[in-house]
Amino acid sequence: MSIPAPQAEIDSEYCYRHPDRQSFIHCQRCGRTICPQCQTQAAVGVQCPECVRDGRQQLAASRPGLLARLIGTGSTPVVSYVLIGLCVVIYLAQWLSGGALTNAWLLDPRLIASQPWRLITSAFLHSTGFIPHLLFNMYALFIFGPALERFLGRARYLALYLVGALGGSLGVVLLYQLAIATQNGSSRWLGGFLAWGPTLGASGAIFALMGALLVLRKAMGLRLTQILIVVVVNVAFGFIAPGIAWQAHLGGLGIGAAIAGVYLASRRPEQKARQVLGVAGITAALVAVLLLCVLSSPGYYF
Repeated sequence: MSIPAPQAEIDSEYCYRHPDRQSFIHCQRCGRTICPQCQTQAAVGVQCPECVRDGRQQLAASRPGLLARLIGTGSTPVVSYVLIGLCVVIYLAQWLSGGALTNAWLLDPRLIASQPWRLITSAFLHSTGFIPHLLFNMYALFIFGPALERFLGRARYLALYLVGALGGSLGVVLLYQLAIATQNGSSRWLGGFLAWGPTLGASGAIFALMGALLVLRKAMGLRLTQILIVVVVNVAFGFIAPGIAWQAHLGGLGIGAAIAGVYLASRRPEQKARQVLGVAGITAALVAVLLLCVLSSPGYYF
């Protein structure tokens, strides 16, 4: 048996946005009467325009910002892909600039006091006369980078890569400093094996990834034999093949292992500050050694 609704209640059923339109449909969130024009279909029932707008604002507020998404954790190795893309784009720019970009960014140890950016920018350059240089480095970055990025998170991975690149550059500078100390005599030792020269390439940063893999292998579930073979072969290749900056390889390898050691020793959430200070300390030590080289022989670094 149905009971008719009171006439007063029927008369009050008008859209809150269009008082001249009678409706018997209510918003599922706020309960206000809404006409067909003001209805938005929801998972259950319909909602009014204000509730739809509020829901979208709440959803947007709950999403991490662009910076958080870039440096946060995630399954997609965004940083690795961006680094590969940057190296490829810069390689094309090297061609288009006719070598001007290469000359402005490569690591010439003699210029680091007046142009310190070369310590990092050289890690994004590659030889335009030997395209396998770019291909080999990008392949190595594609193989080693994503696994480390997923394990460490984007921020820590990027720090490892950049500080590792700085470590590789330090290796180049130290070889130049040896030439200064020996009045260029070291350049003739071992058949010119210790000769210094301008360098470029991402090898120092990539070897930092290899050094990190050696330290983090157990935590990542990797076998020592597999990683060790890859590292030994790549290090040996730098000593055998001519024209390769083996000093950058060793510098990056050592710094990468050191940073990974900091990560491993401070992996608990409550040790985050200790971890940041550890990486900052390694970076500061690299900068201090570079400054010491410049200050000890100022006439050779400008």
